[in-house]
Amino acid sequence: MALFHSSPTWALFFFFFFSAIAITHQQPLLDSAEQESVYRVLDSINSDIPWRSQFADDLCTYAPNGVVCEYFSESGDVSSPDSAHITELSFGYDSDFATSPPCSPNSTLNPVLFTSFKYLRKLFFYKCFKNAPVSVPDFGASFGSNLEEVVFVENPSFVGSISGLIRNFSSLRRVVLTGNGVSGEIPDAVGDLVNLEELTLSRNRLSGKMDDLDLSKLKKLKILDLSQNSFEGDVPSSMANLSELMKLDLSSNGFSGKIPESFRALQKLEFLDLSFNRFGNFGVPLFLAEMPKLRDVYLSGNHLGGKLPEMWKNLGGVLRIGFSDMGLEGPIPASMAVHLRNLSYLGLDNNKLEGSVPEEFWLLDSVNEINLENNRLSGKVSFPRNFSSRIGLKLKLGGNPKLCLCFVKNSNGCLGKLKLTKETRTPNTGALDRSSSTQVFPLMVIISMVIEFLVLFLST
Repeated sequence: MALFHSSPTWALFFFFFFSAIAITHQQPLLDSAEQESVYRVLDSINSDIPWRSQFADDLCTYAPNGVVCEYFSESGDVSSPDSAHITELSFGYDSDFATSPPCSPNSTLNPVLFTSFKYLRKLFFYKCFKNAPVSVPDFGASFGSNLEEVVFVENPSFVGSISGLIRNFSSLRRVVLTGNGVSGEIPDAVGDLVNLEELTLSRNRLSGKMDDLDLSKLKKLKILDLSQNSFEGDVPSSMANLSELMKLDLSSNGFSGKIPESFRALQKLEFLDLSFNRFGNFGVPLFLAEMPKLRDVYLSGNHLGGKLPEMWKNLGGVLRIGFSDMGLEGPIPASMAVHLRNLSYLGLDNNKLEGSVPEEFWLLDSVNEINLENNRLSGKVSFPRNFSSRIGLKLKLGGNPKLCLCFVKNSNGCLGKLKLTKETRTPNTGALDRSSSTQVFPLMVIISMVIEFLVLFLST
């Protein structure tokens, strides 16, 4: 019984007991060759940091943010793993909560990155290659069998053909290459990435025609963003087979011809941006009315022509419409205001629209901006005071010389009419000279406030 009262003896017993358990269940260490490869990659990203001395221990136990290790068991028993391997490498900014290893102005890519990490699932670079050119690597067949995400964001000196980055990696879910110097045509191999959920290739130097590109196998694709490149020709008809697509952004390219009627099959689409291409002379596509989940639709900068159709009844969920500089003619349908009750932004500027501004616009409780500048609108614009005060300067009516704005509406009609001045265009760009607008609208607001004060004072 004396043994039970001897606390030092019991302390030693428990120490050795739990130490034995800890040794028995000790996680495996990262292979020394793989750890050395991590150091070499870190040195190529930022040689000013002494990585080996700051993270001298096992990198699966203690590693910089952005270097992630996982344990693997050949038997399937996760409680008794057999090996440890690097599964994620993220460099540059990652999130506000986890800063990855910072890149230096002269970051490079060490080739061991593409030969040493066969368990790698995520590869992420943010603002790492900005000065010295870094060539796009050619992912060999031995690399990437487990790769799920490839993300290169804002690396202007990351240059070369995109074909080196896209291989038949059956496990790939996300390919995000945006704001880089990547060039060339999209290779046919992209059509074999059957597990792909996001393909974002925006703001690169990609070019060529995509007419024959087959995307029909990408049944899981939810995001397709090819914006701000130099693609041309017709849109691939196979895009209509992307039944899970929620976002399609082809803006700021050179696509031409007709917007495919087959897009009506994209029944889950919420975001559609085809603006600033060369689609033309076919009018606003009526199939939009058959896409009830649309929230954002942008067609600006295409010379589609024609009139605004009566198609808004089934589009009550739309939040933003960008139909600027499209060569639109005729009146603005009042049905837009009646049915688009969730609308927050409406851009119809720089067209040839005629007639009056529908008074029904005041029904739009959620609208933040209505831009009708530089059209041929005429007549009297009169809205209730609560609508005018809420939307304020975001009701843009300049450049319609025959339009008259009524700030205060009461039983006797309008008080405080004020002619709007015509704004001018900047040559060749279509951009507006805002100087006249900034001078006129503050004056209009002051006059409106004075008139409202007088009306309220006299009514009392």
